[in-house]
Amino acid sequence: MIKVNTKLLAVTAAAVMSMASMVANAAGEMKPFILGSTATGSVSDKVASVKKSLTDNGFEVVGEYSPYETAHIIIVTNNELKKAAASHERGGYAAGQRVAITKVGDQVQITYTNPAYMAAAYHVKGNISGVTSSLNTALGSIKEFGPAEGMEADDIASYHYTFGMEYFDEPYSLAEYNSQAEAVAAVEKGLAAQAGGTTKVFRIDVPGGKQTIFGVGMSSETTGNKYMDDTFIMNEIDFKETRSTAHLPYEILVTDGAVEALHARFRIAVNFPDLSMMGSNSFMNIMPSPDAIKASLTEAAGGEKESDF
Repeated sequence: MIKVNTKLLAVTAAAVMSMASMVANAAGEMKPFILGSTATGSVSDKVASVKKSLTDNGFEVVGEYSPYETAHIIIVTNNELKKAAASHERGGYAAGQRVAITKVGDQVQITYTNPAYMAAAYHVKGNISGVTSSLNTALGSIKEFGPAEGMEADDIASYHYTFGMEYFDEPYSLAEYNSQAEAVAAVEKGLAAQAGGTTKVFRIDVPGGKQTIFGVGMSSETTGNKYMDDTFIMNEIDFKETRSTAHLPYEILVTDGAVEALHARFRIAVNFPDLSMMGSNSFMNIMPSPDAIKASLTEAAGGEKESDF
């Protein structure tokens, strides 16, 4: 009779499962967001504990934003994220991770941007698995979510929604200044004045002194243009059971005196790649938003408005 070492079999099985998981991750079928945990209660009940958990796990809270009553967004960074951001001339978009607390029915959802997905989308280099691990520890990790099907890293890096839509390297050009310091000061001034219906949510200075990223909230209260309004846009596109609130806020990037922002047809689509083109809850419902967002961000950056003629 052959004796079977059950302990050895168990260890071997666990190792095989672990390797299979690693291979699946290596395949890169990633989604933009991660659901960390769910709870009951109110959004305000969770803010302090989420922030403490983030700081206890090595993150710096650089900004907070409540675009509507049922949501609170916390933006964090750390040295690993800043180093990754510095690896690409426009990598500043990856310097912060967005954490959202959202009330959906009787449930409070704790969600956050997927670091690996964002690193691919923003072309940064280096291993940021430590960021993912720290966020998982701080907030939990139930599942990745967003579109029904994930994408591999190469597909995310070369992503555009469809023919004629913009890529990562086709941003809005908002303004040009003679120096980085002058450009940063101009954006600070514009956001402080809430130009174009904007508000400053955060600022991160990327190591090397050539990139500064600003988080920007947008409201139609002063502009009267609902198509640039965060609440209006999210009401149209963020309708699934698990909310993608961590899509917000938008960003302005200052690089060597040039002020830019990701084109809305890329910035929205890369986080909502399965959003339909037409019908209810579709891009058609926010068709004027790209131009409206550009106009508001240009005003905040102190740039010249485009003529209507």
